[in-house]
Amino acid sequence: MAWITILAFLATLIFILWRPRGINEAIPATVGAIVVLISGSVTLSELGTIAGTISGAAITIMATIVMAIVLESFGFFNWIAEKLAEKANGSGIRLFWYVNLLCFLMTLFFNNDGSILITTPILVMLLNNMDLKNHQKIPYLLSGGLIATASSAPIGVSNIVNLIALKIVDMSLYSHTAMMFVPATLGLLLLVGLLFLRFRKDLPKVIPIKVAGLSLPSYHPLKQHSIYSSGKDRSKFMRNILLFVFAVRLSLFFASFVNIPVSAMAVLGSLLLLGWRWMYLKVPPGDMLKKTPWYILIFAFSMYVIIYGLNNIGLTDWLIGFMRPMVSGSLLHTSVLMGVLLSVLSNIFNNHPALMVGTMTLMNMDLDPLSLKVAYLANVIGSDIGSLLLPMGTLATLMWMHIVRRGNVKITWWEYIKVTVVVIPPTLIITLVILYYWVTWLF
Repeated sequence: MAWITILAFLATLIFILWRPRGINEAIPATVGAIVVLISGSVTLSELGTIAGTISGAAITIMATIVMAIVLESFGFFNWIAEKLAEKANGSGIRLFWYVNLLCFLMTLFFNNDGSILITTPILVMLLNNMDLKNHQKIPYLLSGGLIATASSAPIGVSNIVNLIALKIVDMSLYSHTAMMFVPATLGLLLLVGLLFLRFRKDLPKVIPIKVAGLSLPSYHPLKQHSIYSSGKDRSKFMRNILLFVFAVRLSLFFASFVNIPVSAMAVLGSLLLLGWRWMYLKVPPGDMLKKTPWYILIFAFSMYVIIYGLNNIGLTDWLIGFMRPMVSGSLLHTSVLMGVLLSVLSNIFNNHPALMVGTMTLMNMDLDPLSLKVAYLANVIGSDIGSLLLPMGTLATLMWMHIVRRGNVKITWWEYIKVTVVVIPPTLIITLVILYYWVTWLF
């Protein structure tokens, strides 16, 4: 039973990272989960527990994706691309900072995978429209991809695996954000600063101003959904939508603070936006049944079944013995060592299973509440930031490389690593140290 479960886990990871013929990652995850279930390491009765653990996180992410699809129906992201070019006003340096700000906000308002899927094709479109050379495009695209993925650290709601981990440790979204937003945001500022220093010689000083006639590339995930493209009050309308999305995002933290299910508020926000579209564009919400990527639910559930099986065969017991010395010293010791460990595990096994296994292990170590929180938050930093050292550390990074290459921008794994090996380790360590000082100051 143990060997079957381990082999199912490894085979699932290989197929998810390899994705032969573009196979959807939910398929190998489902097959792996079925094998684990047949092996007996997860029982049928435990499936209900697993569903209860991942349901809220999955519903929240799905509601966020629905909102993104509706926004593209209004032409929102195309409008964002035009505004980005306008604000840059011919300056390549200014464009760099605006690109990274956009990627940060996109992840905070939606989620890291959605930010990559939506923003990267828009940036490719914008840069190709400016006729930049390949080496001039890479600083914008690579820094944007890294910031978009790392920006899921400040608030737990921007990453499905973070939401699942929050459920496991029984921590509210409000508490997570109070302890994490400042350290993670400072870490992101450090990361973008290091990226700028690394790329400053490659950034063009002057870029052509081309904002007219921008059109989403054919491979953009929302290309077929765009309905609204012009109008006299377009900017005012788009700003109203942006304010609405911001209000919905804030409502999630309010819900967490007053013990209302976060998923319920996320669904309410997406329903209101669907109603707005129905009223404005006369498009009924039924199309969401086809356009929403429901496979995310299957993927999250299947991966957790596999991780649960690993837990049942004793993996967490082994990890407890390995990790206990890391959390037995000072909180600074706990923060740095746990964050580094999760970074290593994420770059080897991908951050989704790494964070799930790490979190389940922490829950079986009988830690005091403060040590548990610091260790868990360090795990998140390692999973969201430290995992970016190698392209296979996150699914979002692999998707980013695929999208960039489809946009005829050439970048190899070696070119990626030459950048990340310089900027990720210092960002990780300093963010973990800041986490320690911030949490001890709060408590």
